[in-house]
Amino acid sequence: MPIRQLHESEVTATIAETAVPVVIDFWAAWCGPCRAVAPQVERIADAYGDRVLVVGVDIDAAPSVAAAFGVRSIPTIMRFDRGAPTATIIGAHPAETIVHALGIPPLA
Repeated sequence: MPIRQLHESEVTATIAETAVPVVIDFWAAWCGPCRAVAPQVERIADAYGDRVLVVGVDIDAAPSVAAAFGVRSIPTIMRFDRGAPTATIIGAHPAETIVHALGIPPLA
């Protein structure tokens, strides 16, 4: 299932108002590692369903969002809880590594 892409104007409200953890994949179309990790991020979204909201932010379309969260390298995947960033992983990794690094409990 494709990941919903957030516009710049949606990011703050989404991370602040969502009751479940929000995982944002910061990416760009020209980024090879971003394309490589995209299926892994989709696996996480599919596996966790409504327990975790997984979204994407194209840093070329939303440079101020990337700057606000200190994204200096992509792919960067960040977890937010109640509006605050709580974990980050940089680079292309398997879904299991991403979930572990972000502190998302494994599925039973």
